[in-house]
Amino acid sequence: MTEPLTTLPLAHPHAGCTCSDAEGQSAPVLDARAIPHGIRHGAILGALDSLPGGAALVLVAPHDPQPLLAQARDRYPEGLDVRYLQRGPDAWHIRLQRI
Repeated sequence: MTEPLTTLPLAHPHAGCTCSDAEGQSAPVLDARAIPHGIRHGAILGALDSLPGGAALVLVAPHDPQPLLAQARDRYPEGLDVRYLQRGPDAWHIRLQRI
């Protein structure tokens, strides 16, 4: 027998939360290397969707994610600031900020 799922109330994703400020000084880190390849782009774009305008995250990727960055730029026509913090060889650290 399957137990029913508990539905949690939804709140504004950043209500009362200080996990990321507008300047990105405390931007959360999303390590894409730990996300299964088949859902990686969707998971990263979902994380970007959750950010309010002006907020940022730092993406850690196993390679230079040019195809993902093209998708993200198309998805956010209002703007996406991309800054490489580290370029390989084992990981790329990229600060992505919604504008």
